[in-house]
Amino acid sequence: MIYEREPSKIYDLSFQTVRSEAQLGRFSADTADLVVRLIHACGMTDIAEDIACTADCVEAGRTALASGASILCDVEMVASGIIRRGLAAQANIVSTIGHPETAAIAQRIGNTRSAAAVELWQEHLGGSVVAIGNAPTALFHLLELLDQGWPKPAVILAFPVGFIGAAESKAELAANPRGVPFITLSGRRGGSAMASAAVNALSLGLAGDGR
Repeated sequence: MIYEREPSKIYDLSFQTVRSEAQLGRFSADTADLVVRLIHACGMTDIAEDIACTADCVEAGRTALASGASILCDVEMVASGIIRRGLAAQANIVSTIGHPETAAIAQRIGNTRSAAAVELWQEHLGGSVVAIGNAPTALFHLLELLDQGWPKPAVILAFPVGFIGAAESKAELAANPRGVPFITLSGRRGGSAMASAAVNALSLGLAGDGR
């Protein structure tokens, strides 16, 4: 079979294809690079039309990661997709979905385990990078906790996916980000690969070690 076998060429051609097909004109150069990585993670160039973000999301995320900020992930799949060599040595990737207390917290607050896991983020939350790639309830509950006065993260990378609550949770974030820089994909689409790709875009940029 005839197919491209050279890794660097596959990488370069992939990003060339994304840039030639996606509508990136409304984004700054830095944000366009982030959107290109999101498209590369999912294979859908049309998502560029549904990206909502603040103008400072890339700068805020890069500054936080460069300082060694914690990265809070709603599920282990997001944490596993983060390329650690792009992070500061002291960076802490946190996923509390499997914490022994999560089930009890979920019962106490009357919510999902994903939302309960966010309750365990408090000590890490201030100045952190939040990456949500699975659970709409995690994003909803994070916003509820911010409304209650919890510390603000540096940036929210919001890509919960699904048919119940995903579009609504991201719409709430976009309508009222609580003073936090963010990037999200409106509607039902999202996923863990996109959330971790967003972190990697902030830590590695578009070229080099991210391939």
